Amino acid sequence: MSLLQNLTSDPRFELLQAWLGKLNVVDAASARPASADASFRRYFRVDVLPEQQSALGQTLIVMDAPPERENVLGFVKVDEMLTHAGVTVPRIVATDYEAGFMLMSDLGNTTYLSALDHDNAATMYAEALEALVKFQLTSQPGVLPEYDRAFLLREMNLFPEWYIGKHLNATLTEKQTAELQGVFDAILANVTAQAQVYVHRDFHSRNLMVVDAGNPGVLDFQDALYGPMTYDLASLLRDAYVQWDEELVLDWVIRYWQHAKSLGLPVSADIDAFYKDFEYAALQRHLKILGLFCRLNYRDGKAQYLDDLPTVMEYVRKTASRYKDLKPLLRLLDLLEDRQPQVGYTF
Repeated sequence: MSLLQNLTSDPRFELLQAWLGKLNVVDAASARPASADASFRRYFRVDVLPEQQSALGQTLIVMDAPPERENVLGFVKVDEMLTHAGVTVPRIVATDYEAGFMLMSDLGNTTYLSALDHDNAATMYAEALEALVKFQLTSQPGVLPEYDRAFLLREMNLFPEWYIGKHLNATLTEKQTAELQGVFDAILANVTAQAQVYVHRDFHSRNLMVVDAGNPGVLDFQDALYGPMTYDLASLLRDAYVQWDEELVLDWVIRYWQHAKSLGLPVSADIDAFYKDFEYAALQRHLKILGLFCRLNYRDGKAQYLDDLPTVMEYVRKTASRYKDLKPLLRLLDLLEDRQPQVGYTF
């Protein structure tokens, strides 16, 4: 059965079409799936009525975000913040907060993930990092919720629950649990000590769009927080969906660091310390992602996310091999996956 056939018996989709019909902006019957999402949100593309096209373009995107599960108000708030910062984001046309519906401008179909190659990567990442800096420069405390220790730990705990427990069907001993907690403590000590800025939290190639002007168009920012300086940089350059040579990544990190420092952002004065911060933030994210992708498969039936586990695990292993206080994680993974430890350098 096709997606469109499924939608004909979907009560929320019928409500969505009824709401669109009342706006007299788009052809409600033209609504068709626009993109998949790891959350409970759905997106549909709709055709704009001819008399509205000069102001709104030919198509718009409508978001269906069940209010009991998703944060529509957060989307609107951060959309305004990003717009104020000079970042390209969808323009909101209409909202129904109670129902969880939103109509907004269409940033197109071309994600960074689909467009990136070795020839254009330097330019595209430079543009993405410039957008990131613009958002970070507007940061101030008390505007967004804090990305604090409890939140960061809650995310990492998805790893033992869903990756180790569910995916590997393993149970840790008390000693192994304590060793893993020691690694978590080392990560948290680093990440919570970093300077705080606005954090998108999913600033990566599937949420960045190639647009006609003002690249990139930025999506999926409704869960933004106030947190660690290097988190979004790690999301972008240690992306779960596309991987680059470490030399390239190091070069992009240094370029970001130099630019951010020149603009007065609170980056570490020392590049080695900054790169360590970047690696620890990336590791926190990747442990969360390993658990999250397994949960998406086993709980939500989204099996495609398991395809990305090897890339994420490669990041985890490489980072854990480089720092003494992370080595217990590597030993645990070797034991759980029955692999021989690799000899490498330690910092």
